[in-house]
Amino acid sequence: MDRRLTDRIASIPPSQPTKPTIYLIRHGEKPPDPSDSGLNADGFKRAECLRSVFGAHSPYDIGYIMAPHINSLGQHRRSYETVLPLAHDLSLPIDTSCKRNDAKCVARKIRHYRGPGNILISWRHGKMANIVRALGSDDPPVYPEERFDLIWTIPWPFDNITSIESESCVGLDDKGSDAEFLEL
Repeated sequence: MDRRLTDRIASIPPSQPTKPTIYLIRHGEKPPDPSDSGLNADGFKRAECLRSVFGAHSPYDIGYIMAPHINSLGQHRRSYETVLPLAHDLSLPIDTSCKRNDAKCVARKIRHYRGPGNILISWRHGKMANIVRALGSDDPPVYPEERFDLIWTIPWPFDNITSIESESCVGLDDKGSDAEFLEL
């Protein structure tokens, strides 16, 4: 190889790692008993569906997964159970170091992430807007109480949700039009 070309290539600074995109989802469906903090049958079906939605052959390129800390009583485990089959498929650990109400912890973890791939966060719907706010958005939407299927896409610099889409899990999410929930 020409020496000048070799010198030019060597002088090119290494590229900056690409910034990840965040995909924020609600945990799967829950039982009617408020004291049961696990998933119901539909919630487990959703967890299985997410293996395809976010799996290795999907366009999402997940490299990091987060869910809230499970306390000593086993509470707050729905979000973890929702992404557990996917995490196994991708051979990824689930980061549960942030407590459910600590949006600043989640934002800090996201901002310090330097690994490959994008970030999937499974969380309680009532706390999702707090996470988006902690990342810099002024006006995040309210996650609809009756929905379990929406994916909020938040690209770098993490200050705006750019799309809201359905996970489209067969038998769970084919309940009609999403138009009113998918508009930003």
